[in-house]
Amino acid sequence: MSSTDARALLREASLRVTEPRVAVVEALEGHPHGSADELYSAVARVLPTTSKQAVYNVLHDLADHGLARRIEPGDHPARYELRVGDNHHHVVCRGCGVIADVDCVVGHAPCLTPSVDHGFAVVEAEVVFWGLCQACTRAREATPEPSPAI
Repeated sequence: MSSTDARALLREASLRVTEPRVAVVEALEGHPHGSADELYSAVARVLPTTSKQAVYNVLHDLADHGLARRIEPGDHPARYELRVGDNHHHVVCRGCGVIADVDCVVGHAPCLTPSVDHGFAVVEAEVVFWGLCQACTRAREATPEPSPAI
């Protein structure tokens, strides 16, 4: 995403266009599913005077205005992405924490309709698949299991 596109995106959401906001949007484009620390590192290369707190504030603003999505995969740090407004899900590696998008859940899915909604108007269901990525699977297969002590 160019800085022109980032600026237009911010304006469309009625957010003030600032260099930190533009830099964070551009960092999100280049680092989908990036943590705040990863995004801060990317922003700091472009705007070295930007603080980590400023990046956190921008991420909060972007999520509040529906421009970014915060993903909280279990014990891993929160991640952020620009892909919003669709019904996609994620697969997360239990080994290294890498995240990939899953466009659509297929098949019979009764768990996506709650049996009791407790009066909530349900608008979204979040599905997270957990497993091992190819690299972690290969690493695990290459490492022999220790023999049990007798």
